[in-house]
Amino acid sequence: MRRSIPCAFIRGGTSKGVYLLEKDLPPAGTARDRCLLRLMGSPDPRQIDGLGGATSVTSKVAILSKSLRRDADVDYTFAQVNITRPSVSYAGNCGNISSGVGLFAIEQGLVKAEDGPVTVRIFNTNTQKYMLARMEVREGHVMEEGDTTIPGVPGTAAPVRLEILEPSGSVCDGLLPTGNPTDILDVEGIGSVEVSLVDAANPLVFVDGKVFGLHGDELPAELENDPALLERFERVRGAAAVRLGFVKEASQAADSSPGVPKLTLLASPLDYQTPAGKAVREEELDLHGQMLSMQKPHQTYALTGAMCTAAAAAIPGTLVNRLMRPEADPNKLRIGHPGGVMEAGAFWHMEKDRLIMDRVYGLRTARMLMQGQAFIPEDTWTGET
Repeated sequence: MRRSIPCAFIRGGTSKGVYLLEKDLPPAGTARDRCLLRLMGSPDPRQIDGLGGATSVTSKVAILSKSLRRDADVDYTFAQVNITRPSVSYAGNCGNISSGVGLFAIEQGLVKAEDGPVTVRIFNTNTQKYMLARMEVREGHVMEEGDTTIPGVPGTAAPVRLEILEPSGSVCDGLLPTGNPTDILDVEGIGSVEVSLVDAANPLVFVDGKVFGLHGDELPAELENDPALLERFERVRGAAAVRLGFVKEASQAADSSPGVPKLTLLASPLDYQTPAGKAVREEELDLHGQMLSMQKPHQTYALTGAMCTAAAAAIPGTLVNRLMRPEADPNKLRIGHPGGVMEAGAFWHMEKDRLIMDRVYGLRTARMLMQGQAFIPEDTWTGET
């Protein structure tokens, strides 16, 4: 016997995932996690018996419902489905998957949209933050054709402007969870490592790539093919997870908190080449970043990561602020990454001597790839074996 689940497959930014309605799933908890794992084909490094794409950016799920909140149209929960472990993480949000939420909400009738510019108000349950997805609607459908390009996605499409309001403290306590623009971590086997721990849209741990002997022009494949280097990355991330209170021991981070904080390697502007061989010139960017997602090098740059990077750029003394181009504007920060250059921005105000982050934004595109029914064995739903 099998159970059918209505779903859509949507590319949001440089990720793609399965979009579901909450009413079509078991309640939050063990049963839901079991269904999501089976739906995506986890645990299995190829996810061959499910809809997952065997990478962290293609093993994602968005769960939506019509919101009962007066200031939101839809509630949205992000789920990161582990590929090789039987676990589902709800810690933090994904900006790329978020950029497809408005599209799915309108196509599913959760939001009634008239033709013209439309803003979908989204409440993200993972971070308890409000988001705005701005897009264009024609004849009742979200416009997908346009001339906007984003690094990591071929062709052009219509833009989706995603804004997160009051983004500080999405998972941690405040914009600077430790109260400091930089901290020193004592990392086993490495020693003292200077980091910036910043939480805006998602918590990131920023590290100067020189700590690992990197220049910034290394390609993701080069990093991924160095297991010893990946282990050193995870040791630093694990130490940051301890400092932030996510785990008690750094060695627990890969299992207990694999998605946050996200390690981000920084470098000042430089010339480099993308994996596709495209030359990127130093003058095109304000800062270079290489993110890691689920302990693997990100092929591009996470949208919430870009938002957090822009927020960190506005804070004097952070590693981002120190390494970026001196004249860079955090309102419109150009971040060089393995896929090219992307823009993100942060807007804030000062209350006495305290910096208050008002909103962060990023520009993405989204496209509906498929709508239909997914199937899982009935005993996955019921828990019977």
